[in-house]
Amino acid sequence: MAAVISNRTPSISTIVRNVLPLYATRLEFLLGAWLAPEAVVRKAAHLFTRPFASSRSRALAAPTLGAAELELDVDGTRIHAYVWGDPRQQPYVLFAHGWSSHGTRVASWLQPLRAAGYAVVAFDQAGHGRSSGTHTTLPDFTCHLLAVARHFGPAAALIGHSFGGAASALALARGLEAQRAILIAPAADPLAAVERFSSLVWLPAYLGRRMFARFEQAMRFEADELQAHNNVQKIGRPALIVHDVEDREVPWSEGERYARFWRDSRLLSTRGLGHNRIADDAGVIAAALRFLRGEEVGERVVSSPNLPYGFA
Repeated sequence: MAAVISNRTPSISTIVRNVLPLYATRLEFLLGAWLAPEAVVRKAAHLFTRPFASSRSRALAAPTLGAAELELDVDGTRIHAYVWGDPRQQPYVLFAHGWSSHGTRVASWLQPLRAAGYAVVAFDQAGHGRSSGTHTTLPDFTCHLLAVARHFGPAAALIGHSFGGAASALALARGLEAQRAILIAPAADPLAAVERFSSLVWLPAYLGRRMFARFEQAMRFEADELQAHNNVQKIGRPALIVHDVEDREVPWSEGERYARFWRDSRLLSTRGLGHNRIADDAGVIAAALRFLRGEEVGERVVSSPNLPYGFA
């Protein structure tokens, strides 16, 4: 079923309703940084780990396109999964959505993948779509992806978009079995994500770093354990990295970092698709299917000493 895109211009009242909460948060953080920095850090952490409420409404409104649906219990979190085809009898593709998205975001890929003989499995991350929970983190994304993959068994391919791309790489480095990987606009660095978040909500950088340090302490991990260049060298499977050079949410340089350090990978760069439309683009999907057939797609990225993080 084709997506229906409204071309109506948002009303002034709609724009105001969307903008006012952001500016209220910005002013609260700007003033709170001087008056009550610890309270601001706590509130920032709450906001940073909570998906947009619209994720649930979009998931509930989106058609499931004939999927078989099931729920998996992962350490007390109810994870809602969608299955098209029979992963027990067909090679299957596992799809990992991004932040504040949902599993049925895979809709544009269904017909091409099913026509190519694949079953498809997708799911809603904790706090997203039809799954339980209200807050989640990148380690949680990775844990739940690993749990879904264990339930369905080795995949023919893993496709991850944005935050789901980051979780896909981490899961592969930690044992997820998939013959090939496609990462679309993948985030490469949680510290960079914190910087972008801090800039958006006017949280002083030093408080953003303090917020992330609390995550590290509470969850017993360090930032470098989650950075792309420290993980993808452990993955011995082919990968296609797809990233738009005009992506305003996750810079193209983060996709390039994956391609530079992932030994058996290639980078497909697009222009004009941004961060979200790239995941639905027919040209990107066609290129991904060629990659799944074993064809060479994109370019091999060569490391250089004048690039960040040194040689790959």
